Amino acid sequence: MKKHLVRIALGLVVVLVFVGHAAQYYDIPFIKRFENIVYDARLRLTMANTVDPRIVIIDIDEKSLAVEGRWPWRRDKLGTMLDQLFDHYHVGIVGFDVVFAERDESSGLGMLQQLGQNELKDNPQFQAVLKEVGPQLEYDRVFAEKLKNRAVVLGYYFSSLQSDDGKGRTNGLLPEPVLPSGTFKGRNVTFSRWLGYGANLPEFQNAAASGGHFNPYPDEDGVTRRVPMIAEYDGAYFESLSMAVIRLGLGSPKVVPGFPEGKFWSKDYPGLEWIEIGDVRVPVDDLVTTLVPYRGRQGSFKYISATDVLHGATPVEELKNKIVLVGTTAPGLFDLRASPVANVYPGVEIHANLIAGMLDGNIKQRPPYVLGAEVMLLLLSGVFMALLLPIISPLRATVLTGVVLAVVFATNVMVWTEGNLILPLASGLLMIAMLFALNMSYGFFVESRAKRQISGLFGQYVPPELVDEMSKDPEAFSMEGESRELSVLFTDVRGFTTISEGLDPKELSKLMNEFLTPLSRIIYKHRGTIDKYMGDCIMAFWGAPLSDSQNARNAVLAGLEMHKALESLQPHFKDKGWPPIHIGVGVNSGRMNVGNMGSEIRLAYTVMGDAVNLASRLEGITKQYGVGMIVGESTRIQVPDVVFRELDRVKVKGKDAPAAIFEPIGVAGEVEKPVQDEMKLWGQALKLYRLRDWDMAELQLLNLLKINANSGLYKLFLERIVHFRANPPEDGWDGSWRFDTK
Repeated sequence: MKKHLVRIALGLVVVLVFVGHAAQYYDIPFIKRFENIVYDARLRLTMANTVDPRIVIIDIDEKSLAVEGRWPWRRDKLGTMLDQLFDHYHVGIVGFDVVFAERDESSGLGMLQQLGQNELKDNPQFQAVLKEVGPQLEYDRVFAEKLKNRAVVLGYYFSSLQSDDGKGRTNGLLPEPVLPSGTFKGRNVTFSRWLGYGANLPEFQNAAASGGHFNPYPDEDGVTRRVPMIAEYDGAYFESLSMAVIRLGLGSPKVVPGFPEGKFWSKDYPGLEWIEIGDVRVPVDDLVTTLVPYRGRQGSFKYISATDVLHGATPVEELKNKIVLVGTTAPGLFDLRASPVANVYPGVEIHANLIAGMLDGNIKQRPPYVLGAEVMLLLLSGVFMALLLPIISPLRATVLTGVVLAVVFATNVMVWTEGNLILPLASGLLMIAMLFALNMSYGFFVESRAKRQISGLFGQYVPPELVDEMSKDPEAFSMEGESRELSVLFTDVRGFTTISEGLDPKELSKLMNEFLTPLSRIIYKHRGTIDKYMGDCIMAFWGAPLSDSQNARNAVLAGLEMHKALESLQPHFKDKGWPPIHIGVGVNSGRMNVGNMGSEIRLAYTVMGDAVNLASRLEGITKQYGVGMIVGESTRIQVPDVVFRELDRVKVKGKDAPAAIFEPIGVAGEVEKPVQDEMKLWGQALKLYRLRDWDMAELQLLNLLKINANSGLYKLFLERIVHFRANPPEDGWDGSWRFDTK
C-alpha cells in the first residue's frame, strides 16, 4: 500500500474537488453543463412520446394571423373566441399564455367620442347612434364581460427591469397571491424574486377566475428545464399559470407548502419539498421550481388553429371538457424557447406538460436534500475507487471502472423511472472517469518511467519479463550492495582454445553468437540474471535483483537445458563445418554479496563471495570428472525434485573443508531405470572407495565400465585407486580429494 500512496493521495484530491462542488463550496461550470446534458439524455430516453388528449392548445399560428390579421387581435374577437370555446365547444378551463396589458383602441370609439364632444355635439342623430353603438365598440369591456363567470386563467409575467427611480417596472393588476407575505418567515426557503411585472388590465383580471405567471426559469445554457411554481414579489407569493389552471380545476383549494417531518434536518435545510393543491402534490426543488415533465417533442398535445375555433371548423368532440391553453407558435410573437427535447419549442406547450404532469403525478422530484445525498454518494464511491484502483492491475481497473459506471448509471435510471427521483449523475460519472484516467495516466507516465529506469539499470542483465515485474514496485530495487541467498552458474566451453585456433576471427565470432544466444535465452527463460560474458564463459545468478525462492532449482534446470540445447545444435554446427561444442556447468548456492561493484570509472551489477568462487571451481573440475554439470551440496538440498548422484568430496584451492559435489541427472520421474541402476552401483563403488576397500571398489568400477565404457568418472576413480595403493592416504582420511589448481 505504501508504494501507492501518491496515487491514492491524488485520487482523494480528485474526490474532494467533486465533493466540494457538490456541497456548493464553489462552482465548476463544466460539471453543471455536463449534468444538464445527462439530465436531457435521461429525459429523452424515458419520455412517453404519446399525445395527451386531455389538454388542447389553441394556436395563434401563422395560419390564424394570415386569416384574422396581425396580432394583437381586437378584444371583441377574443370575446367571440371565448363564446365559441365555452358555449359551442363546452371546454372545461381556458388558460391564456398571453398577457393583455394595453387597452384596445382599434374600434375608433375614442375618435367618435371626441367628435361627439366637439364638432357633432349638437347633432342629436349622431349622439343617438353613438349612445347605441358605443357599448359595442368598448372592446375591452366586451372582453371583460366575456371573462366573467367563466373558468378562465389569465397569464402574466414578472420581470427584473427597473424604472428611472430604481424601482421595478409594473403594469396592470396582479391577481391575489396564493400565499401572503410572511408565510415562510423563519425558514431558509429561496424563491425566484422579481422587481416588477407586466400584468393584465385590472378589469380583465378582476373578471377572470384566476391568474398565473408564465415565467420560465432557464438554466445557464438557456434551456428551459424548470418553471417556478411559486414566485416572490414584494414579499407575497404568486402561482404559475399551470398551477393556477390545476387549482381552478380542483375548485380553487388552498395552497399548502409541504415540509417533511424529520428530526435530522439541519437548521439551514429549507425543507420545502412539495406544494399541495387539494389532492395534487407538486414536487419543488431548492428554488421552488418544478422540473417540466416533457412528454416528447412538439406535438405531444393536440394543436388547433385559433381561426378554426373562431369559425367553428373544429369538431366539438375534440375540445369538449378539455383543458385549453391559448398560446402561439408563430415565430414573430416570440414565445419559442429552447428545451431539452428541441432547440425551438413553444412556450405554451411547456405549461401543457406541467399540467399533464400534475394530473398524472409523475413530475420528477429533486428535493433540496439531494445535495446531501450527492455528497455522500461521491464520498463513498470516490474513496472506494481512489483506494482500490491503484492496487489492482490495469485490466482489473478497467473492468472495475466499467462495472461501477454501469451500476451507477443503472441505479440512477431506476431511481429516475421507478421513484421519479432525480439523483445527480454527471458528477459521479465524471469523478469515476477521472479517477480511472488518473490511475491509467499515472501508470503510463510515472510507472513507465520507472520501468525505463529499471530497464536502464537491469535491462542488460535480466529478461524483459522480469523488468515488467520489477517495474510494478521500482522502489524495491536498487543496485546498492546487499547480502542475499542466491544461486550462481558458470558455464565454459571445453577446449575453446583449440577451437579458436582452428577458425578465422569472423567464423569464431559467428560460432560464439550461435551458441551464446540460445544459452542466454535459457537463462532468461528460467528467470536468471546474466552477470557477464567472459570470452566463451557465461556467468549468471538467480535471486537478484528480483527475489526468487526457487533460485537453486531454476539454476539447475537452466544448466540441464543448456546441455540439451547444445546437443540439438551439433548437426547445425557440423553443416557449417564447425567443431562440436561441449560445455561444463558449475552451480552453487549460498549467501553472496550482490550489487554494483567496481571502480569510479566502471561499475557492474555482479555477485561476490565464497559461494561464487566455489561455483567457478565446480565448473572447472567438470572435465576432470567427465561430467557436464556439477553442483554444490547446498544447491542439491534446495532441489528435491531433481535426481542427483554424488560424485565426490573435494577440497578446492583456498579451502580446507571438504565439500560434497553432485551431478544432476534429471527431473524426478523422468530418469530411466537403467540409469537409476547404474547410479545405485556407483553409490556402492563410492562407498567402497571411501572405506579404502580398493579391491572391491576396483571390481565395482570395472563392472560399471562394462555398462558405460566412455565414463570419465569411472576411469578417474580407477586411476585414484592405483595412486592410493602406491601412496595410501593418511589416517583419518575423509574420502576427499584436493585440487590445487583453479
